[in-house]
Amino acid sequence: MCCQAVEEKGMTQYRLGQDSGVQHGSLQGIMNGRNKTVTLRTVMMLAKGFNMTLIEFLDDDIFNSEDIEVEQ
Repeated sequence: MCCQAVEEKGMTQYRLGQDSGVQHGSLQGIMNGRNKTVTLRTVMMLAKGFNMTLIEFLDDDIFNSEDIEVEQ
């Protein structure tokens, strides 16, 4: 979602980091798939960085994927 949204909105990772408050290293880890554990707070911050509501942010096919790993 993040990589695609950054491209669609014509943003850079730097701008998303500035607008969302998510640290650059954390953002890089999320965008390149190294960070597999993202908190709800981070998701909310990213939505804010994209100037989207949480519902708008989560309304993406990527979140309907059965490949999403959920810790139990």
